[in-house]
Amino acid sequence: MTSQYLTAAESLFEYTQALRRDFHQHPELSFEEVRTAGVVARELKEIGFTDIQTEVAKTGVVAILEGGKPGPVLLIRVDMDALPMQEDSEAEYASQNPGVMHACGHDGHTAIGITVAKMLFERKAELAGTIKFVFQPAEEGLGGAELMVEEGVLENPRPDYALSVHVWNEKEVGWFGINNGPCMAAAEELKITLTGKGGHGAAPHLSIDPIYAGAQVVTAMQSIVSRNVPPLDTAVVTIGTFQGGTAMNIIPPTVEMTGTIRTFKKEVRAKVLQRLEEIVNGVATAMNCEADVYVQSVTPAVVNDAELAAKVQDVARGLFPDAEIDHHAITMGSEDMAFMMDDIPGVYIFAGSADHAQGLDAAHHHPKFDFNETALTKAAALVASAAAEILS
Repeated sequence: MTSQYLTAAESLFEYTQALRRDFHQHPELSFEEVRTAGVVARELKEIGFTDIQTEVAKTGVVAILEGGKPGPVLLIRVDMDALPMQEDSEAEYASQNPGVMHACGHDGHTAIGITVAKMLFERKAELAGTIKFVFQPAEEGLGGAELMVEEGVLENPRPDYALSVHVWNEKEVGWFGINNGPCMAAAEELKITLTGKGGHGAAPHLSIDPIYAGAQVVTAMQSIVSRNVPPLDTAVVTIGTFQGGTAMNIIPPTVEMTGTIRTFKKEVRAKVLQRLEEIVNGVATAMNCEADVYVQSVTPAVVNDAELAAKVQDVARGLFPDAEIDHHAITMGSEDMAFMMDDIPGVYIFAGSADHAQGLDAAHHHPKFDFNETALTKAAALVASAAAEILS
């Protein structure tokens, strides 16, 4: 049954491509996806959907598809927002919005979501259950999924299962990453402020130097992963900014550092945060400084349900017998789909999208990011087929 969705997706390639290029030309930042959401709602209405909600979590769209038979509820989520960066591209569909760019593939995800909705709507009589299509705003670290959950996207009806997909330029078209467990890391926002005593750079003995203390903190923090996290587990502690001082001969009174923490296991996260507090406060005390540590959770880890992942892997092998189906695809990147999969069995799919021969292989969040659009067809076929299998 599922092979028919590959045929349908291939026949809809020009439709999907046109949507993707339209979204790419008109990128919108998080919680500003007004035009994008309007196109999504328009297309769903033209397909035949009647149960469509707009302005969910400000700019999100939710649509319900009732199958021809009773059964479970499946949530299919795609993200819509772009990034605040200038595109470096000569493509005819390059961004027309200066300083804003689809540099992560969300334009493709939105096009995939509409295409999947179109294919499944046409065969809704065969589906045993309900599909809730969720077009989410503000995935890029601004809380879109969390706000959608707060506004009830996981209720009325409550999903039994969840699916999501991401084009993945780290791998060539034809590769699929469908892990049996954790696949994207939990992320924390970190801010450390060290307060000392300012003074003249030529008289450091009369000051308490927070820059020196900060340098010791950054160095000591490297021991968290190397000496406190079990070697077969993993974590990342990164300081991305270190700011202090206004002139070469002035010792500043304060230094501020910001960074990120990435983990998969809750117990590893707890250990990392514990050691972080101990190291920062211990070093600050030794250097006669005062320390303030602020940690804000951005998103939990994305963890695939093993049983559901096995089912999706089987579907992928059936659709693409020559494809590489990677059961160990994992990244320290984060994704707020975690909020929708926190207590709902779900699968997050990576779909290879790079094409080295054509130079379509720039990394995500790079100003030259673009991908081979045949990945849209493969991803749409897999998501639709997996949905049909889950609701068979």
